[in-house]
Amino acid sequence: MAQSSDSAATSLFEQTMVSATAKVEAALGQFLPRAEGPESRLFEAMRYAIFAGGKRFRPFLVCESAKLFDVRSESALRAAAAVECVHTYSLVHDDLPCMDDDDLRRGQPTVHRKFDEATAVLAGDALLTLAFDLLADPETHERARVRIELVRRLAEAAGGHGMVGGQMIDLASEGVTLDIGSITRLQRLKTGALIAFACEAGAVLGRASDEALHALHAYAHDMGLAYQIADDLLDAEGDAAIVGKATHKDAEAGKATFVSILGAERARAQARMLSDQAIQHLDLFDEKADLLREAARFVINRRN
Repeated sequence: MAQSSDSAATSLFEQTMVSATAKVEAALGQFLPRAEGPESRLFEAMRYAIFAGGKRFRPFLVCESAKLFDVRSESALRAAAAVECVHTYSLVHDDLPCMDDDDLRRGQPTVHRKFDEATAVLAGDALLTLAFDLLADPETHERARVRIELVRRLAEAAGGHGMVGGQMIDLASEGVTLDIGSITRLQRLKTGALIAFACEAGAVLGRASDEALHALHAYAHDMGLAYQIADDLLDAEGDAAIVGKATHKDAEAGKATFVSILGAERARAQARMLSDQAIQHLDLFDEKADLLREAARFVINRRN
C-alpha cells in the first residue's frame, strides 16, 4: 500500500511539473515578444536560450512555495519567469569560451555556437535585466515593499555573494586542491543561492512569517547541495546523450567535486541524507508541502 502511495505522489509531482512548465513557458512567451529591427537578433538569441528545453525546476519551486501561502498564480508566475531568466542567463554565460567553453546545452548548440559570442553575452545580459524588470512591475505584487524585497533577494542570490561569486571560485579552482568545506561553499553560492531564492520567493510574495522563511531556506540549502552532488554524479557517470551536454568535464579540467573527494558511493549516500534532511525542514507546512518533498527526492534521482 505504501508503494502505491509513493507511486501516486511521484505521478502527481510529474504531472504538476509538466503543468508548471507549460504555464511558465506561456508566461515567458508573453514577456519575450519577437522583435523587429536591428535588435531582432538579440531577441532571437534570448528566445533560443530560454526555450531550449530544461526542467523548469526553479520556476516549479517558486510556484509550489507560493501555494503554501495562497499567493495568486499570476504573481507566482512572474517571479517564476524571473528566476528562469536569471538561470538561463547564467547558462548562456557559463557556456562561453572564456568560462566552461561548452558546445552543447540540453542537446542543442549553445547560444554562442548558434549565434556568436557577442550576441550570447548580450542575450545573457538582457535576460538578467529582464528578470528585475518583471519583479519590479506592480503586476507582480501591489505592495512596493514586497517587490523591493524580491529584487533585493534575487540580486543577492545572483551576484558576487551568490551565483556569480560561486562561478568565480569555480573558475579559480581548476587544478587546485579543495577540501569538502570549500566545495560545499562553492556550490552553495553557485547553485544553491538561486534555488534558495526560488524556494523563498513564494513566502515573500505571501508575506509569510520569519519561521516559514527560515524553514524554506533550510530546505533549499540541503536540497541545493543534494542537487549539486547529483550533478557531479551525472558528470562523472552520465551518458552525454541523456544528460544533454558533455560529461567528464570536471575531471578533464582538474576540478575538485563532491565525487572526486568522496567517491561515487559516499557522494550518493550524502545526497540521500541531504534530501532526507530537506524534507524534514518542511514539517511546518504539513501535507501542503508534499510536492516540495517530492522535489527533494526528484533531485537525487534525475538522469539529466
